[in-house]
Amino acid sequence: MIGRQGLAGCRQSGLPPVRRAAVRTKTGLTWPAACNRAGMTPALLFDPVALAIVLGGTMLATVLRTPLRDLALALLATATLPRRRFRADARLEQIATLARIAQRHGVHALDRSVIRDTDIAAAVVLIVDGAQAAVVTEVLDTARRQRAERHRIVVECWTGMAETAPAMGMIGTLIGLVAMFTRMSDPQAIGAAMAVALLATLYGALLANLIAMPIAARLRTAARAELLERERLVAPLAALAEREAPRVRARAHDAEAPLAIVTQDEAA
Repeated sequence: MIGRQGLAGCRQSGLPPVRRAAVRTKTGLTWPAACNRAGMTPALLFDPVALAIVLGGTMLATVLRTPLRDLALALLATATLPRRRFRADARLEQIATLARIAQRHGVHALDRSVIRDTDIAAAVVLIVDGAQAAVVTEVLDTARRQRAERHRIVVECWTGMAETAPAMGMIGTLIGLVAMFTRMSDPQAIGAAMAVALLATLYGALLANLIAMPIAARLRTAARAELLERERLVAPLAALAEREAPRVRARAHDAEAPLAIVTQDEAA
């Protein structure tokens, strides 16, 4: 038997009471379980037409206003969400190790080092060639600005999806209402059209607030953290370049001196 709370709940919902129709708990029978047995199931919240309008419209609008390359970057960026936030500690330790190697064996020994980080690898190549600290700093700043621009594009893509999804939900609602008003003589068609009208708004809100906007917020936070951490790499690499640049120029001068002597002897 359904308790008073279950009977009242079913009456308020407009559904007929169901006998012996709820899951028993420590507090007795609950009206949501009874109403589920009466026909309220999660499957009622699924409508393929409304879902196609919201998802298809959101994807189409995103493709039309976003280059395919940027859209691919936005989709690939979701693979970084489960990762931990970027930290520069391991890279700083690698830079310190490279500095010790250059001090003991010469800066050209860094050519044999395995460096996975692209920014550090580019800076080390410049240091081996004898570049000044200002040049290394400029290259690192340029790489950081380019990375920030890529992050901005990705975040804007997901933010645009979050802004478009509710609008597509409203479009689905209008389509459902138009279908309902044109079929007022058919009760079954009215119910299906009303389902499209209501569920389209629901899907748009869920897509925006539970998927697109959280992804954009997490990517924005991760990008900000990475840019701040990468600023810590500039100072030690610039210091390494400032220390090694005079040595590289001295070795180059020593290597050119015998050639100059041979040329003078040949001229005499």
